[in-house]
Amino acid sequence: MNAPVTIAPELLTQLTQIVGENRIKTDADSLENWGKDHTKHFDPNPSVIVFPSSTEQVQAIVKLANQFNVAITPSGGRTGLSAGAVAANGEIVISFDKMNQILEFYPADRMVRIQAGVVTEQLQNYAEEQGMYYPVDFASAGSSQMGGNIGTNAGGIKVIKYGMTRNWVLGLTVVTGKGDVLRLNKGMIKNATGYAMQHLFIGGEGTLGLVTEAEIKLERAPHDLQVLVLGVPDFDAIMPVLHAFQSKIDLTAFEFFGELAMQKVLDRGHVQRPFETECPFYVLLEFEAPYEPIMDAAMEIFEHCMEQGWVLDGVMSQSLEQVQSLWRLREDISETIAPFTPYKNDISVLITHVPAFIKEIDAIVESNYPDFEICWFGHIGDGNLHLNILKPENLSKDEFFAKCQVVNKYVFETVKKYDGSISAEHGVGMTKKPYLDYTRSAEEIEYMKALKKVFDPNGVMNPGKLFDL
Repeated sequence: MNAPVTIAPELLTQLTQIVGENRIKTDADSLENWGKDHTKHFDPNPSVIVFPSSTEQVQAIVKLANQFNVAITPSGGRTGLSAGAVAANGEIVISFDKMNQILEFYPADRMVRIQAGVVTEQLQNYAEEQGMYYPVDFASAGSSQMGGNIGTNAGGIKVIKYGMTRNWVLGLTVVTGKGDVLRLNKGMIKNATGYAMQHLFIGGEGTLGLVTEAEIKLERAPHDLQVLVLGVPDFDAIMPVLHAFQSKIDLTAFEFFGELAMQKVLDRGHVQRPFETECPFYVLLEFEAPYEPIMDAAMEIFEHCMEQGWVLDGVMSQSLEQVQSLWRLREDISETIAPFTPYKNDISVLITHVPAFIKEIDAIVESNYPDFEICWFGHIGDGNLHLNILKPENLSKDEFFAKCQVVNKYVFETVKKYDGSISAEHGVGMTKKPYLDYTRSAEEIEYMKALKKVFDPNGVMNPGKLFDL
């Protein structure tokens, strides 16, 4: 643990004047809680936690940070997995917990204006109340905040049909590193007036400025969702199954996970094995079936996959309760393996390359981690794989992470070989920063650094994330 950082009394006084005494925290427990995310690689060490309630207050805090030359780290639901929200060096943490209002609904535009601290599930529930749907979904929806989702361009389990967070952002209000307030795109679908600057802040991890409000597009709600869980004999069978279903049915999700992931979830006792056959890997696919011919087509494809040997066993949901239960087999994985201090890789390639890519990564992992438990799962329908290595009890966290980082180089060299991404949906933060050049060219990184200097000339916005200047 780093030595505690003391905040200058004058700065603390001025921050208190902006947000009020009850919106400032400097006690050790609060600094620990709000100064970190879900990563365990870095110890938090902020100087103060501030809870603004408006764009104007965020702007005033950013201007103070520039005046006192103190860095800022944004904090949302703190569910990130790349240390993008870890304040390790005495930063002011701006928590968006109090900026959690849904501000306005535009029925004709199918759009809602929200503050950055709105929780994903809160937005999903609000959309449902309006007879609409917000489709970006993942296991942390009950605690992740929309500002953080925007900052990392979060993906999740429905990307194969609905895309990433970026696809649903129609406008942003941001406070730049200079302390300027920009209203970008203002919710318009069509706006051909030069640079679409809102996209710089989507996935920018708070390094250019802070998102305070967003205009978010909504969709019609899906009807009669059905879920199939299929057991497959090996990696090679997964892509033919995907192609078989996609050729005739519009899928809303196509997920995969290994037997180890299944077993870890089953060990908790909250759900049961979907069928008796134990398989090396499983796929979960979801689709809308409001009409009988769609169900008939799904059964025909399932039978075809069985005949081809691509599927060993399977089950289709028969009720909404079973839909939810089958989804838990996939959605409970991250929470279930968390006590094992997993070392996570969130990687992606073109779907075309997935079979060859998986074979190479699997060989690397098998040869270098013969004694470690390897937990595979991911959104394979969009080319995104989650490789989780579970810590043995006899190793300390530091020893374990050191062993994992040795092999990172081989994993990311393979990612580079296939023109993939070292971080598909969790951002770069600090954990993936040393490997950014495996996905981005030197020229790209220089342009990114130049943009950083334009929006944040004094370097106060979430420094040390993405890259170092």
